[in-house]
Amino acid sequence: MPDSSRQNGLWRGSKPLVLASKSTARRALLEAARLPFEAVGVDVDERALESDAAGRGVDPARIAGVLARAKALAGSTAHPGRLVIGADQTLALGDEAFHKPADMAAARMQIARLAGRTHALHSAIAVACDGAVLFETVESAHLAMRPLDEASLDAYLAAAGPAVLSSVGGYQLEGLGIHLFERVEGDHSVILGMPLLPLLAFLRRRGDLL
Repeated sequence: MPDSSRQNGLWRGSKPLVLASKSTARRALLEAARLPFEAVGVDVDERALESDAAGRGVDPARIAGVLARAKALAGSTAHPGRLVIGADQTLALGDEAFHKPADMAAARMQIARLAGRTHALHSAIAVACDGAVLFETVESAHLAMRPLDEASLDAYLAAAGPAVLSSVGGYQLEGLGIHLFERVEGDHSVILGMPLLPLLAFLRRRGDLL
């Protein structure tokens, strides 16, 4: 990956950031901000952590934080001396949590459940170094999906195709998913799964950014 710090006169960090995620949307956010980073995969059993947290009564917003923290810590163990970013996102309709649909039939049922209602996207970020979490936060956005009749739902799924299986909720708001909504309240980066503004503020406090 090109060292984007050479194109960003605001960057003062000594080493590129490490993004403990393979998410294309999260990579795109850091690239757009011209932050130097490398993206790596981490070995975290997300479903087990989520199930344990839900069993203890942890709400969907805090579950996102649990997952982001676990990813950041796992990445910091593998990359000593580096600032490692972990991020995760949960979708909730009230207290009901949603997951990535397993197939097109599940995606259809999920979108039908959300249609005509307002749901929340809870996006968490954590930054760790050498096994210690230095910063973490959870930000939320609220999205009102328009009512959908059978024809509209079928047309959307046919147009979007298998891409609906790659995200919680069965949509990408930055793509065809925008056609499902009538109102969106929240920061764009939160909707894409990584609160960017709090991250930038943290890096400025550390002196890594002007």
